[in-house]
Amino acid sequence: MAGIVHRYHRFGGRGYRQSVYVERAQPLEQYTTEELYARFRFGNADIKYIADLVRPKLQRRTRRSHSHSVEQQVLIGLRFYASGTFYQVVGDNIGVEKSTVSDVVKAVSIALASLVNPFASFPNDVQIAQTKHKFFTLGNMPNTIGVIDCTHVHIQAPHERDWEYIHRKGRHSINIQLVGDADLIITNCVVKWPGSVHDARILRESALYREVQTNRPDGIILGDSA
Repeated sequence: MAGIVHRYHRFGGRGYRQSVYVERAQPLEQYTTEELYARFRFGNADIKYIADLVRPKLQRRTRRSHSHSVEQQVLIGLRFYASGTFYQVVGDNIGVEKSTVSDVVKAVSIALASLVNPFASFPNDVQIAQTKHKFFTLGNMPNTIGVIDCTHVHIQAPHERDWEYIHRKGRHSINIQLVGDADLIITNCVVKWPGSVHDARILRESALYREVQTNRPDGIILGDSA
């Protein structure tokens, strides 16, 4: 029998192979809020809120019994973002194929990126006054409308020009510029520069820098000397 199996695999047996569907995990039903935070960085209500935001872009038109719901797609994406592990590992955890994880992560990422502007927007005049008050109350910082800094998000080495992504500590990364308010909400972000690029250059070449040079805001964006 072992010889028959060996011969079948060796010569690429052409027998009919029935599709086998692995039962998928149902994290929203299986885990507590604390367990969801530990695995996805969001709780049940937050995950459902994110799913509703991206539903118009991710809703599947198929009626196949094994298609992925929007909630399942969001969970796959969040698990990948939270863990930074391989597609295969994410797939094994949730009960989907590696190729499915790859496709879903791409789709969820595009859907979320399309929503950046409504959520990461600089405060208007009314919000600026409120932000100044909060910063002063929080840290006795007068006339402050935001704080700015860059942070490195580690990535796997790209296939091309990987040296451009190596930061001063020797790891591959994307250098991201963020502006936040007193409530820790991101009001501006620049996510496109490889890790070797200095913070000062990212600022100088950003749309935010050009905007504040032309139309100076009524307040200070606080940051280090870069």
